[in-house]
Amino acid sequence: MAITSQPSADGQELTIFIQGRFDFGAHQEFRDAYERVNVTPKRYVVDLQGATYLDSSALGMLLLLRDHAGGERAQIRLIHCSPDVRKILSISNFEQLFHIA
Repeated sequence: MAITSQPSADGQELTIFIQGRFDFGAHQEFRDAYERVNVTPKRYVVDLQGATYLDSSALGMLLLLRDHAGGERAQIRLIHCSPDVRKILSISNFEQLFHIA
């Protein structure tokens, strides 16, 4: 499991890359990826291309990111979702809370 983050050149957007299992074991690493950065981004991107597994605790972590980013005003995109990950997000009605691409 590896979670990394990369701010855009202007600091307006933060991309968080998920590799491997996205589950409770990734909780602290995921929080650090958006809390311990030297920028205050307006937009967030969670790149799930490398995610091999996603469970209910991962959904909770995405909700914590949403709260951190401003709740209903948050601009968060979930990108590169595999069909299995997209199905989990759809069943959980996350398309109403996040932009899923």
